[in-house]
Amino acid sequence: MQQLLEQLQLTGVCISLDALHAQKKTVELIIEQGNNFLITVKKNQPKLHSALETAFDDNPPVSVEPQRQRAHGRDIERVVSVLLPPDDIDLQWVGIKRIIKVERSGTRGEKPFEETMFYICSLEKDAPFLAQLIRRHWHVENRLHWPKDVVLKEDSTPTCDGRAIQAFSILRTIVLNLFRSHGWQSITEAIDQVSHDIPTLFSFFQ
Repeated sequence: MQQLLEQLQLTGVCISLDALHAQKKTVELIIEQGNNFLITVKKNQPKLHSALETAFDDNPPVSVEPQRQRAHGRDIERVVSVLLPPDDIDLQWVGIKRIIKVERSGTRGEKPFEETMFYICSLEKDAPFLAQLIRRHWHVENRLHWPKDVVLKEDSTPTCDGRAIQAFSILRTIVLNLFRSHGWQSITEAIDQVSHDIPTLFSFFQ
């Protein structure tokens, strides 16, 4: 990620990242380049994660945004809570202006679920704004990672030699873009409708 940030040379944008990239050097580089960040925090950073948990246990949020959503067989309630960063966060986590807790509960299919996620952010914004930013981050997950991993079975591919992994990943991305550019929002439906329709498949490339 740090190498990619150096190559892209972005300025004035907000970069949202999964917990894998919750690294002090990455955060520092984002701020040095004149950008902002929204980063998921999990237990791969145990001290930071614990500090966020404790902060929300001990203090009332300064801003709260409740949300409810029903789509794709899911009934989900979210509560997005925001705090100023606590004093005991390591100063090497530069630029943190807000810490965020997202509590999700509801049903997926007929199964109930509950989960809590934490984020750090360098923007001095309230819960409604940050809730929207988090949803936009998950939009990438829902429209790219999940279709590639689950629908197109990228995670279970036996391909492992040479540059085949990268090549097939690019091909899967092309497939997603072609389907979406031709009006399909559901990749599963698109595959069901055209997988044996050779003239339609060839028409994509005209």
